[in-house]
Amino acid sequence: MAELTKRKKKKTIKSRRSGLAAVPIEKGFSAVKDYFHLEIDRKDIANSVRSYVKKFRKSESSKILANPEYQFTAFTHHAATSFWYTQGIAETDTTKYWHESLKQYIDKLYISGMEISKIKINEEKANGNIITLSPKEKLDRKIRNTIMQEISDLEDEWIDGKDVTINLYNRFKFHGLSGSATILVRETIERWLLDYEDAYHKRCEQAVEGYSHLKKSELNRRIKACQDMLADLDRIKFASKASRNIKVSRPMAADKQVARVQYKKEDDDFKIMSIHPIQVIGKQRLYIFNTKYKELSYYETESPRGFEISGSTIKNFNKELSGKFKLKKPLEFFPTILAKNFNQISKFLDEKLVGNTKRKEANGRINKETILLRVLDKWK
Repeated sequence: MAELTKRKKKKTIKSRRSGLAAVPIEKGFSAVKDYFHLEIDRKDIANSVRSYVKKFRKSESSKILANPEYQFTAFTHHAATSFWYTQGIAETDTTKYWHESLKQYIDKLYISGMEISKIKINEEKANGNIITLSPKEKLDRKIRNTIMQEISDLEDEWIDGKDVTINLYNRFKFHGLSGSATILVRETIERWLLDYEDAYHKRCEQAVEGYSHLKKSELNRRIKACQDMLADLDRIKFASKASRNIKVSRPMAADKQVARVQYKKEDDDFKIMSIHPIQVIGKQRLYIFNTKYKELSYYETESPRGFEISGSTIKNFNKELSGKFKLKKPLEFFPTILAKNFNQISKFLDEKLVGNTKRKEANGRINKETILLRVLDKWK
């Protein structure tokens, strides 16, 4: 009988585990957190957080999951915590702290997800082929698809050990974003800065532990990069204010301004007649006389628009340069006021009134007893 030959067993080479399958759970949560920070790719980071969220009620999870991809890949410690609790591993004092931090972050995602869900509903309700979005919705979409994606890419490059930064001022200009778009970006950068400073200055044990793999020089570099980016956001905000179009109110048409003015057209006792009130609009100096109280009022304005009238009130006059006097002999004043130039009138009034008559403050009122004597331009 022929001798039977033994079959050789094929040697099987065990493949090395990687990704989520190789998370070192047995070494504790700190090791899991470091592993997520260094070894897990963005796709698995996002899937870990999403798996945690899917255990919520559908009405809540649908809102949270409406957020864009970068919201689920922004923080590896949240992904590590999500993985830990999704696996049903026992809670410790350390994981309890990080779990509370994760819950707070999920709450923020719920709020932002509600806004995003509204946008999607509006898109679905769009009339025909035209999608109508509010200005805020359009801006939010643009921010998510441009600058926030670049911020997320920057963090990935930092995790990969690259010494890079981003010029937010130039990127905002490139994407055509204004100061109103800085709010969301600022929130993200300020969170980064707080974590890095806590780790650098050893103010928070969890931050120190979370960034223990980074040298102090790298932490300092990231702190400086965050401060520079925040300074860029301030410059963007100030630049937006400086370039903002200012709405200049146009004065009402002259005929409309004087439509309700009540004044005295002529006085037979003093033998004087009023100019038409439309001539007051835009002028620099004005003389009026109240026939009942025998008061001479003079007005001067420094406004480039000159006098305006609202109802029966003169506007834009300078109270310090204007005033009124009670005249004992009004007829002596009218020839000079009606015929001379400004300097001659001023000199005449100074000689006649100073020291003899008390000056009162002019109130700008025009009534049925008011004669509009004369108006002058500034240098006449």
